[in-house]
Amino acid sequence: MTERKPRGMDFESWTDRQIREAEQRGAFKDLPGFGKPLPGLERPYDEDWWIKEKMRREKVSFLPPSLALRKEAEDALAAAVESGTEREARRIIAEINDKIAAALRMPPPGPPLNLSPYDIESVLTAWREHRQAPS
Repeated sequence: MTERKPRGMDFESWTDRQIREAEQRGAFKDLPGFGKPLPGLERPYDEDWWIKEKMRREKVSFLPPSLALRKEAEDALAAAVESGTEREARRIIAEINDKIAAALRMPPPGPPLNLSPYDIESVLTAWREHRQAPS
């Protein structure tokens, strides 16, 4: 337990003394990351860094539903073009088209959706071109 600061002693010197004594006892040796550089030192300072880091670790998104669907549609299109079979590409596009159609019927909160269902034949044409391109 931490002792109380003695009267007349400067806060800085009292704190420094406690840190030095704890360091001499080896109290900091078992901390995770001991001896490693602090992550993110090269990035510019952001006062909300700890919130963003926690959200990243917890895999929490703070996008409004309409923007999240736009991102999901973009990822689905890329996944369809990269998929191994035409059937898989069709399935991916059909699933995202169902979600887009549902969102168009009942718009989600947030900014405008600005999406329309993908044309499956256009996506399959891109899929075929991708498959024929030399790696």
